[in-house]
Parts: sequence; C-alpha cells; structure tokens
Amino acid sequence: MKLNRQIRYYYLRFIRLRGNPHELALGMMFGILAGMMPIMPFQTALSVGLALLFKGSKITAALGTWISNPLNWYFLYYFSYKLGAFLLGLQGHQAMFSSIMTAVRAGEDAMVIVEKMVSAGGVMLTAFFVGGLVMGAAASVPSYFIFLFIFNRIQLWRKSRKGRGNCRSLDQ
Repeated sequence: MKLNRQIRYYYLRFIRLRGNPHELALGMMFGILAGMMPIMPFQTALSVGLALLFKGSKITAALGTWISNPLNWYFLYYFSYKLGAFLLGLQGHQAMFSSIMTAVRAGEDAMVIVEKMVSAGGVMLTAFFVGGLVMGAAASVPSYFIFLFIFNRIQLWRKSRKGRGNCRSLDQ
C-alpha cells in the first residue's frame, strides 16, 4: 500500500508542474541528456545549467536526470564507453575499463568511479564522454517531442477541468 501511495504522490506532483509545455519539455530533454552522460555526481548541475542557458524548466531538468539510477548505471557506463571507443577507433584499455565497471557494479561511491575514470587517462575519459553524448542525444531529442505532447495534453486537461468548474457555478 505504501508503494502505491508514493507512486500516486509523484504522479500528482508531475501533473501539477506549472509552466509552458515547451519549457517543461526542454528541461526534461536537458535532464535526459545529462542523465545519459557518465558524470554521476554532476548530472543535475549540468542539466539545470543547460536549462538556465536555454530557458527550460529547471525542475523538469533535474527530474530528467533520474533516467540514470542505480538499476541502470552499469549499462549506461558500459554502453557509453563501448560506443565511444567504437566511434573513436580505440583498441585495448580492457583492464582499466574492467576496473571501472567492477566499481560501478559493486555500487562504489560516485566520486570513486569518477576518480577511476580520470586516472584511466584522457583517451578513455573521452570515450566515455563521446559515447554518453551520442546516447544522450539519441534519447533526449525524441524525449523532447514526447514530453511536449504529454505537457500539452496535461495543459488541455487542466483547461477543460477549469472550464467545467466555471460552467457548474454559472448554472447554480
């Protein structure tokens, strides 16, 4: 019962978000972009910074970073490196990559993982970022249009409810 209550609470908070649908969707897009990047402790800062720069919603930007969570960190890091290494034509680095992925799988603190990535060197770090950026762009651009549709529908739903409330008070 407690889980259902919590889900309902977050659902209600989501549909009560205020703002222009474009700004809300833009914030979500930046959050998803940053959430796909392998910069675990800095994702929210990046997404909110982008939202400030491009006039998106800071709240939905922070919400969008939740696309990365403890259930999928391993996969995001794994695929961001593999994609980045493929795009950059990198060979080797398997031992260091394995060490980083072991830390992610073990649930190490985010700063420990960042330290391991930085100590791996610029080439490997670049592979993580390039892969994360490509994955983030691939996920965030369509998410803008999906969330724009969702926020437009919520706005229409709110207007229809407001209209019905006014009609009832006029009839009485």
